[in-house]
Amino acid sequence: MRAARIVFVLAVGAVLALAQQKNNQPKPRNLKPGFNLFSKDQDVQMGREYAAQVEQQFVVVKNEEVNAFVRNMGERLAKSSLADKYPYTFKVVQEKSINAFALPGGPTFTHTGLISAADNDSQVAAVLAHEIAHVALRHGTNQASKANLIQLPAVLGGALIGNGGLTGTLAQLGIGLGSNSVLLKMGRNAERDSDLLGTRMMAEAGYNPVEMARFFEKLQAENGRSGRLTEFFASHPNPENRVKSIQAEILMLPARTYDAESGQIGRIKEIIKGMPDVPKPKPQPGQPGAQGGGGGQSGPQPAGNPGDYRSARPSQSLRQFRSQAAAFNYPENWQIAGDQNAQEVVIASPAGVFQGGGIGYGAIAGLSQSRGRPNLQNDTQALIQTFQQRDQNLRVGNSRGFRLQSGAAAIATRMTSPSPFQGQTEADVLVTVEHPSGVFYLLLIAPEGDLGAAQPVFDAMIDSIQVPR
Repeated sequence: MRAARIVFVLAVGAVLALAQQKNNQPKPRNLKPGFNLFSKDQDVQMGREYAAQVEQQFVVVKNEEVNAFVRNMGERLAKSSLADKYPYTFKVVQEKSINAFALPGGPTFTHTGLISAADNDSQVAAVLAHEIAHVALRHGTNQASKANLIQLPAVLGGALIGNGGLTGTLAQLGIGLGSNSVLLKMGRNAERDSDLLGTRMMAEAGYNPVEMARFFEKLQAENGRSGRLTEFFASHPNPENRVKSIQAEILMLPARTYDAESGQIGRIKEIIKGMPDVPKPKPQPGQPGAQGGGGGQSGPQPAGNPGDYRSARPSQSLRQFRSQAAAFNYPENWQIAGDQNAQEVVIASPAGVFQGGGIGYGAIAGLSQSRGRPNLQNDTQALIQTFQQRDQNLRVGNSRGFRLQSGAAAIATRMTSPSPFQGQTEADVLVTVEHPSGVFYLLLIAPEGDLGAAQPVFDAMIDSIQVPR
């Protein structure tokens, strides 16, 4: 009996030790999309519109064997629940550089040069999985949202989306497919997360995920030999310890049989090798590879009249803006961007709005909901903190309380920040008004050097504010 008890205790101890060891094993990181002002449907719409541009710039491969090789691979990967059920498409473009890219919402393009550089199916699948992960994690529109916090809510309200479609409207904010586009050129954190999610997709689809690490090692070695970045690393910044993090991720995945290799890559590479050279297309503004237009601008440029701030001045003739939240007058030479009942609208002259999302001369109006019982002072401070999060260069000055002509209590806060107009400081006057739901706000923006000319109009706008009581 004593021996049996000893054996039992040892067995229980072994089970507990194994359980403790399992609990101590690292677990895969929870990867999910971050902050985003775009809806998923807008991701899809944007991707379709940009895909049409891409197909005008690049020569899309017509060979069905090559297309089926990549399409079947991509669709196998996209069946994963991790891909989030976007309407993915997979096309091959005749381009010798080693690269691939995916647009928001799912259109994915693979260069023939990438296929030629791969040793097996899994290495091509590694890059496709990486690109699918960018789509699923919504990295492109996440970056665009963070870069255009003030202007996007009004634009995405729909009022300005006209014949140019969503992408035509976004171009007015400097969002496009230029060489430095926030939609395509990811940061290192986004690259790392796409590596990890792509590794998991590969394993689920039956492709050996170690080939992702091997392919990136191969490209890194090529960088060392050539002394310059491959196009893939130029548009996909290399995260620190990329290969090691992929290898560590693989260790946390369940054991699987990797049986997806088709054995066709040799045949596909021969077909690509025999393709006649095509003329290098000249990139068009706003498309991948373009140096100007879209996101490729080196600095802010006015979206409308490129003249100085005087062409953006408000006229003294006013018209009325009315929404469910409030009513007020605004200059008739300024335009409203966004649905009048949207949470926030931008009102400005085209000459006062800059590519890249900056407003140099204009106004922003909106309703900020109170987190608790409405309190003008507290809600104003919370709103100021929100604006400071949008613009880290925003400096807050003096505040004063007053009453509107309607009798509603209000606070005026003076702020400053760098102006998109060269050589100017921006003067910002934030007026917050008590509202049954929180605070209605009107942010008036002008170059400090022209505030004197704008002040009478700004005063008239403030005096005209009417809110529900």
